[in-house]
Parts: sequence; structure tokens; C-alpha cells
Amino acid sequence: MAKYERFEDLPVWQHAVEIGLRIYELVDSGKIHKDYRAKDQLIGAAISISNNIAEGFEYNRNKQFIRYLEITKGSAGELRSQLFLMMMAGKIEKDVYEFIYHDLVLFSGKVKGLIKYLRGFEENSKRQGGS
Repeated sequence: MAKYERFEDLPVWQHAVEIGLRIYELVDSGKIHKDYRAKDQLIGAAISISNNIAEGFEYNRNKQFIRYLEITKGSAGELRSQLFLMMMAGKIEKDVYEFIYHDLVLFSGKVKGLIKYLRGFEENSKRQGGS
């Protein structure tokens, strides 16, 4: 894995921003447009995904970053749950839900892979006499 100096360069953060933009587009159209509570919930969950990656990265410690990546995965799950409810309530179309759902599942897999990589890196450091 490449060494990243800025969170903005992380592919997983870039993907999170794309998800956030997609959610902004979704809530500015259709039946959710005037459902202010739903809009706030969806936007809040979407924003927290990229923000947690950024915050965790800035601690410059793998252990902290891993914890924030776990929170990121939780926010992605929260967003999936909210979108499902919106679809079941007829606020968003099924095909829109499915597209975003599959993208969120893909995203969560990438985050899980990054967590696994960082944990392995931590284990290797400990075995080699690091912290």
C-alpha cells in the first residue's frame, strides 16, 4: 500500500466524498426534498463517513485511524438503513436505493480491507520490536 501524506489522497476518502455528493443530489430532488428530518439524517450520516476518515487519519496513529474507520463503517451501515426505510416509505425509488446500497456495500468492503491492512501492519510492527 502506498504511503499517503494527506487524507484527501486516500481512495477510500475520495469514494466517501462521492457517496456524500450522491446523497446531496438525492435529497435535493424527489419526495425527500421537503422531508427536512429525513434530509438531515441522510446528510448527517453521509457527511460523517468522509469526516471520520479525515479525522482518524489526522491523528497519525494507526490505532486511532482504525477506530475512526470502524466508526466510518458504522455510519455507512446507518446510511444503508436510512435509505432502506426511505425506499420502503416510498420516498425514493427502488433502483436508486439499490444503486446507492451496492455502492455502500462496496465502500464498506474497502474500509474493512483497509482496517485489516492497518491491523496487520500494527501486528508486524509489534513482532519486529516496534511499540
